[in-house]
Amino acid sequence: MRRRAIATDLTLAVALLGASIVTGLAQGQGQGGQPLPMPPGGFKPPPPAPVKPYSTVAAPPPQAYADPGFQAFHQQLAAIAAHKDRAALAKLVVAHGFFWVQDKDIADKNKAGIDNFAKAINLDAKDGSGWETLSGFAGDPTGAELPEQKGVVCGPADPALDPKAFQALMQATQTDPSEWGYPVKDGVEMRAAAQPNAPVVEKFGNIMIRVLGDNGPGEGANPPPFLHVAAPDGKSGFVASDAMAPLGGDQMCFRKDAGGWKITGYFGGAGQ
Repeated sequence: MRRRAIATDLTLAVALLGASIVTGLAQGQGQGGQPLPMPPGGFKPPPPAPVKPYSTVAAPPPQAYADPGFQAFHQQLAAIAAHKDRAALAKLVVAHGFFWVQDKDIADKNKAGIDNFAKAINLDAKDGSGWETLSGFAGDPTGAELPEQKGVVCGPADPALDPKAFQALMQATQTDPSEWGYPVKDGVEMRAAAQPNAPVVEKFGNIMIRVLGDNGPGEGANPPPFLHVAAPDGKSGFVASDAMAPLGGDQMCFRKDAGGWKITGYFGGAGQ
């Protein structure tokens, strides 16, 4: 579990609960990239949402960090991830002082930064998932400075929520941040069933969306291909999991020194 604050009023809530949202929400795919098989009898309507209509809270999309070198650094990381070049990656991780925060800083200060970072993202996983994780971070140039650590930028950044409005929404719905996500772009489609060609019943703008507990076919996948969600009007449906992002997800952190940008820390990550 990790956390930099979304905003002062939400720091404690997100610190305790934000990282429990569906793991990898922003990076989900169907099994093998293939559409799920059609259920017998055609599409079935989703179960009624066990929630009442709720107020909309704007979720302005995170912005790319305004530093040309930061964007170039991410392109460099993407190339390294594509070639699975650990030696090149090691040069872009701070040698000392790397932090790895879950409920506390669990980095081994006796080891080099690359060793801690590799463990945090499971870089040595035989299935290559660690390199896929790095590639995912490299493809997202958004970032925000940590309020408590000047000069440290972490990404992906969360949307610029109105903290009071979001806190009021959680109180009104008796929920916590782990039950909410936001569309990764304007116009994300909610479908009548957990199928890629199911009828579109609603489209979402840049607002917070309630994520329900059951996700329909393929639920055993990690992450599931589709998320069962409730729209602000109370209607329910299914959204592709790669079309939604969580609050309080894992973050990679960076610091700029005389030699350029380097990876200096990580929030979240694999177990010890």
